[in-house]
Amino acid sequence: MRLVLVGPPGAGKGTQAQYIASNLSIPKISTGDIFRANVSGGTDLGKLAKTFMDRGDLVPDEVTIAMVRDRLSEDDAQDGFLLDGFPRNVAQAEILRDMLKDWGQALDLVLELVVDDDEVVRRLAGRRTCSQCGRIWHVEFDDKKDDRCDACGGALFQRDDDKEETVRHRLEVYQEQTAPLVSYYADEGILVGVDATGPVEEVTQRAMDAIRPFMG
Repeated sequence: MRLVLVGPPGAGKGTQAQYIASNLSIPKISTGDIFRANVSGGTDLGKLAKTFMDRGDLVPDEVTIAMVRDRLSEDDAQDGFLLDGFPRNVAQAEILRDMLKDWGQALDLVLELVVDDDEVVRRLAGRRTCSQCGRIWHVEFDDKKDDRCDACGGALFQRDDDKEETVRHRLEVYQEQTAPLVSYYADEGILVGVDATGPVEEVTQRAMDAIRPFMG
């Protein structure tokens, strides 16, 4: 099973990717994991990526794509994989399609985690981070009435990228970049949307129910 997971920030992609990949016995491959592995491993691509990251610049597409190509060619990905965070746009999707075609492969499914903007804002803007231990709490889901960490007593604060205006900007960027990607895969006939609201276990069950008809 070869699938791609897409969805806005705050949709729970990282969590669902882990559960779905485990259920399907395939590797979860995220661009973040690939970057970390290459940088910590001191590969040529990792060293190149680090020069951009150290300057605070985005790593160019060609470097990201080269890393993804290397990762997908590893033995554990030959019978399937779950991609999280790649492709991010139509140009990358076309490169991925051609890459797989060269290997006699193709994507089976693109799973979109669907959640509305207000729910994303509710999830992300409600997060508070402990200044001492780094644990994340939620003002609503954890029923936090004070501004102290229940684990260590440290002061809680709201990270800049969790502020409502920042979250809404991230959603705008996501729509600009990824809405065309969703349309692209819908036209290919391999896109399935899954309601990503509710308990994690329920979302995973919906996702698995959506995937089952596409399994060989």
